[in-house]
Amino acid sequence: MRDIAPGVQLLRGRPPHMVNCYLVGDVLVDAGTPGARKRLLRELSGHRVTAHAVTHAHPDHFGSSRAVCEAMDLPLWCGAADAEAIETATPAIGPGLVPRLMSHLPKVPSYTVSRGLVEGDAVAGFEVLEVPGHSPGHIALWRESDRVLIAGDVFFHLGRVTAPWSFLTADVAVNRASMRRLAALRPALALFGHGPPLRDPDVLERVAAR
Repeated sequence: MRDIAPGVQLLRGRPPHMVNCYLVGDVLVDAGTPGARKRLLRELSGHRVTAHAVTHAHPDHFGSSRAVCEAMDLPLWCGAADAEAIETATPAIGPGLVPRLMSHLPKVPSYTVSRGLVEGDAVAGFEVLEVPGHSPGHIALWRESDRVLIAGDVFFHLGRVTAPWSFLTADVAVNRASMRRLAALRPALALFGHGPPLRDPDVLERVAAR
């Protein structure tokens, strides 16, 4: 793991930054794909972890949630509007042919959600923000004291900062509003579900304004 902010550690990814998971205090945030479970459990071994939070109900973010929660006896938390999608392993998808084809892929393991997170809830010293669009119940985590933002997939940062791919986004217009909301916070450090950290708030504002 790599320390990237006080109390925030980035777990190793393969390849780096393609699918990010974070240890925030004693809470694991996101759990990657089903194939990440062994790596996650190795990295978390020896660390105090009391809960697992998922930013949104997409298979590359809760794919290993069941395996990790069962192995470490953790409750699973997610945005309240995404709870059913995780418990039934049926995430909301975008329009078009590609999402329909992807819906026929094998389902990732479902798991019972212990806590549906809503606006203003606290998670390991961060405030929950409801930022739907990419999924109906997408959440971000915000720490005002040092302006650290865990943005999930409201933005992608793969080579450059962009909106998430439209064919994977349940409601592009709603996500665009969430992008504007997070950009207006002007985070000193923005952390993404996909891509490396960003320390330039002007970039988020420019992308959100397009």
